[in-house]
Amino acid sequence: MPCYRLEGVTPVVHPTAYVHPIAVLIGDVIVGPGCYVGPGAVMRGDFGQLVMEEGANLQDTCVMHGFPGAITRVAKEGHIGHGAVLHGCVVGENAMVGMNAVVMDGAIIGERSIVAEAAFVKTGFECPPQSLVMGAPAKVKRALSDQEVAWKQQGTREYQRLTERCRDALERCEPLADIDDDRPRLKAGDTQPKHQTLGHQERP
Repeated sequence: MPCYRLEGVTPVVHPTAYVHPIAVLIGDVIVGPGCYVGPGAVMRGDFGQLVMEEGANLQDTCVMHGFPGAITRVAKEGHIGHGAVLHGCVVGENAMVGMNAVVMDGAIIGERSIVAEAAFVKTGFECPPQSLVMGAPAKVKRALSDQEVAWKQQGTREYQRLTERCRDALERCEPLADIDDDRPRLKAGDTQPKHQTLGHQERP
């Protein structure tokens, strides 16, 4: 992976984590046990510290950054969807930030909460645990049900399994010219939502 020491500060990646070869880590970055960092993700710790705690994931093309002296943290089993931007914020334990959402400086996303896709979470925003946060600017829409939290956790477990799958079996290759006979199917779990309560239908 492109990994850069800055002024004597070197990124830290736990041996059980997986960081894709085209993710970029710079400076004061700490990737904890069992974490997944996807292709194209950028963790730019040239000002503040960036921390991913155990079992968290940072998916494709996400960005983590922060102002000088700030700590941007994704707590244990945090789940950051494709294209999200985290800047100087804290994402609580077992919380989720949806695809293309932006969470700004000093914001605190409570544990077990979900920030909906494309939400804009303003500087200093805080939400209680187990909240659904939506909109631009984002507001607390309602409390999440235990079923919705369990759905989120199922998706996070798939990313934890993906960490192991990539460590064990991902390899660079040349593409085939034709579809191979008896092409195998990848054996991921079923993480599709069984309802639409977190989708566009609920937007105000």
